[in-house]
Amino acid sequence: MTDQLVDLSRLQFAVTALYHFLFVPLTLGMVWILVVMESVFVMTGKQIYKDMTRFWGKLFGINFALGVTTGITMEFQFGTNWAYYSHYVGDVFGAPLAIEGLMAFFLESTFIGLFFFGWDRLSRPKHLMVTLLMAFGTNLSALWILIANGWMQNPVGAEFNITTMRMELVNFGAMLFNPDAQAKFVHTVSAGYVTASTFVLAISSWYLLKGQDVEFAKRSFRIASAFGLASVLSVIVLGDESGYTVGEAQQTKLAAMEAMWETEPAPASFNLIAAPNQAAEKNDWAVEIPWVMGLIGTRSTTKQIPGIHQIKEKNRLRIISGIEAVKALERVRHHPEDAQAMGVFNDHKADLGFGLLLKKYVTNMDQVTPAIIQQAVDSTIPRVVPMFWGFRAMVGLGFLLLMLFVTTFITTLKGKCDDKQWLLKWAFLMLPAPWLACELGWFIAEYGRQPWTIYGVLPTHLSVSTLTPGNLWGSLAGFVGFYTVLLVVEMYLMVKFARQGPGSLATGRYDHEPAFAH
Repeated sequence: MTDQLVDLSRLQFAVTALYHFLFVPLTLGMVWILVVMESVFVMTGKQIYKDMTRFWGKLFGINFALGVTTGITMEFQFGTNWAYYSHYVGDVFGAPLAIEGLMAFFLESTFIGLFFFGWDRLSRPKHLMVTLLMAFGTNLSALWILIANGWMQNPVGAEFNITTMRMELVNFGAMLFNPDAQAKFVHTVSAGYVTASTFVLAISSWYLLKGQDVEFAKRSFRIASAFGLASVLSVIVLGDESGYTVGEAQQTKLAAMEAMWETEPAPASFNLIAAPNQAAEKNDWAVEIPWVMGLIGTRSTTKQIPGIHQIKEKNRLRIISGIEAVKALERVRHHPEDAQAMGVFNDHKADLGFGLLLKKYVTNMDQVTPAIIQQAVDSTIPRVVPMFWGFRAMVGLGFLLLMLFVTTFITTLKGKCDDKQWLLKWAFLMLPAPWLACELGWFIAEYGRQPWTIYGVLPTHLSVSTLTPGNLWGSLAGFVGFYTVLLVVEMYLMVKFARQGPGSLATGRYDHEPAFAH
């Protein structure tokens, strides 16, 4: 496969994934804020909390519809753009996606309908149960998708079958309880909760700045502050857990994120900021915090974190072993009765994926030279600069959001959230921050896995379909155009109803009621 074909296939999937992930975090978090608001309504009977649930639910519904629309096309791309990937690992990767569609997606879709159309048909407790099941279904959908993605990051519970020449699932429990998948799930959904809290907080702040629907806005502000504080603390704590699992399963990604070129004595220092020099494979300068990286990455003071140079040497040995695995596999394919070849393959099969890295440069393993091996070794390390600074930008945004929610929560405890203009303006201006952090997190997770589609198992360059660059440019332009239209439509609807506020419910109790409501 040409580099252009691989790059275009990656670009198309990255663009569609990043567009889709504009909608997902808000969906994951808004459902639980709706559960909180409706629970207060059921417990107190106060009409304003029902109106809050309905109004914020309207914005949630707009976002959910766009999220579903952009998500469906992504699953089709596995067949259209990543055909060999689907063939090679479809038995494994397809299982959680099928369960997500059959279990979670139908669950959330069914109860979303009941949420919007069941207000006058269901009792208060029953409607609250609908909202709760809608929230459960939405987050369950994320769980199965992240189990699938977690397996791509840390492929446990599957083995290569030499008869079918494919990866096959041998332990579903190992895949389900994959530490990488579990850490990724709780970190991702917590980030979604922060996104939704910031969304509600920012819009409520805007109402308070304008003096619009003040009581409605103050109550929404309080709920968003409390929920957001708990969520952002969870993101930070679970981000630490996610860093630990990365250190266990993907040492290359961790080293790139930290621009750690050499293995340091334990516990390793944390590079607060640095100037990574990819060409020289060193940092021109760095501001270090002693011990911190070792504690995050290993949870100990004695265990070392390998640097990039040491990881590359380890990968070199695995590539050399992988050459033997590929050669033996080719002999077994032509002569299944060759017991010697089978024995050699079994001895080296754990490194088969590393041998396949060389297929980017040669078709015959006998043509491999030390220079080609060095190319393959170098390719196992993603570019450090975008990983290093992307991670720090994400973390920086996370701590800014922590400061915001601590301040707003303390202010609400004092009952003065509508008096501090500077705080309301700060909350409003922070509206884009969680989306930027979420997109950066997704970029770090996926870019940091390169050059692998399945980490250590299937290189990206072998995963793509046999397409032409023209096909990919055309479909990429179509996706970008279509998704941009959807994004503009969502922004228009969101801004329209957010400006109107709870008056859009046409109850006669709020500002900016439509004319037909009176």
